[in-house]
Amino acid sequence: MSRNCAFISTVTNKKPAHVSLTKVKQFQGSSSFAKRSQWTLDQLRQVNGIDPNKDCPEFDLMFENAFDQWSAGSSGDKCTFIQILHHTCQRYCSARKPEFINCQSKLLGGNSILHSAADSVTSAVQKASQALNERGERLGRAEDRTADMMNSAEQFAVTAHKNITLVYYECG
Repeated sequence: MSRNCAFISTVTNKKPAHVSLTKVKQFQGSSSFAKRSQWTLDQLRQVNGIDPNKDCPEFDLMFENAFDQWSAGSSGDKCTFIQILHHTCQRYCSARKPEFINCQSKLLGGNSILHSAADSVTSAVQKASQALNERGERLGRAEDRTADMMNSAEQFAVTAHKNITLVYYECG
């Protein structure tokens, strides 16, 4: 049994970004993948989810000069892939964006997995930032107490040295 997989990869961060879709195949008993085909995101013309009301892992991609049938590992994987693909197209397609047909509307905007993940990351960053600020404040207070203790110790040492000196002179 073989497995088809797809990857969305950003090849460069330079403007304009070069984004490609790569279809690979993994053969049974092998841990490596063989590249089957690759297209740039700008070549993608249509994404067909086949039936938005039916849980099925199949979907079709139409490119400039090619039509390709795809099958995800599950209908959930298909939804995630289409959602990420839609988001990537909105962000990186320069001239014309591909048409998404027969796809669940929740995958193409609104409260998506990507937005939920972004909100989750933002929340985690805010909590970490708050914890860092609180730790910084505690360290600042500890630093102030340490400085006060050093000043007190210096004053004690100066006073003790004067007293020892006075005692020394009195005994001599």
